Amino acid sequence: MTTHAPAAPHQALRTPEELLTVPQVMARLQLGRSAVYDLLRFGQLASITLGRARRIPTHALTDFIRTRLEQEAAA
Repeated sequence: MTTHAPAAPHQALRTPEELLTVPQVMARLQLGRSAVYDLLRFGQLASITLGRARRIPTHALTDFIRTRLEQEAAA
C-alpha cells in the first residue's frame, strides 16, 4: 500500500525563479542598492527574509510596477 504525504496548503512559490535577490531587482528597475532598500524599508515593495537574505517575490515586483503605473496615469 502506498501512502502519500498531504499536499502543502499553499504552493504559490513553486520554483526558485519566483524569488528575486536585491541585485536582480536593482537590475530590473535600473535603480541603485540604496533606492531598492528604501522601497523595502518603507513597505512600497514587499519582501521576505530568509535568515539574513532578503528575497522579493516576482509578484511583489509586478504589483509594485502596476501600482506605480496606475499612480502615474491618475496624476
